[in-house]
Amino acid sequence: MIRLATLNDLSQINDIYNYAIDTRMATADLEYLTISERVKWFENHNNNKYPIFVYEKNNHVAAWLSVSPYRENRKALINVVEISYYVHKNFFRQGIAQELIKFIIDNSERYGIKIIICILLEINTPSIKLLEKLGFEKWANLPNIV
Repeated sequence: MIRLATLNDLSQINDIYNYAIDTRMATADLEYLTISERVKWFENHNNNKYPIFVYEKNNHVAAWLSVSPYRENRKALINVVEISYYVHKNFFRQGIAQELIKFIIDNSERYGIKIIICILLEINTPSIKLLEKLGFEKWANLPNIV
């Protein structure tokens, strides 16, 4: 089930993200985020414009997706957002990331979104293939990151 994230989800969201840091494949962060950092991140999102969604399975957060402004001080980019998504290792390869991405695509008009971008590390081939499957195009390359 996909639903809006709550403060009660932050511990599980953070655990999923910190695991992604360990893999050195899915994020450019190199150090774990603390719960207090995660709370600030959560508070900077707005359910009406920049929501955070969780995919709940068996009463656990199996994955999450956040919608964030992309260069929010640039007025011409006001309807461009960046999505980030992470799946718990026990739920890999079950189509959950695809469901989350399709969900935000299908609901983009509701949130005033015209363009969705996702910034990935080049070594994250599973996500690259998934996004291409969903119609995303590669716009740029930043080699030798991480």
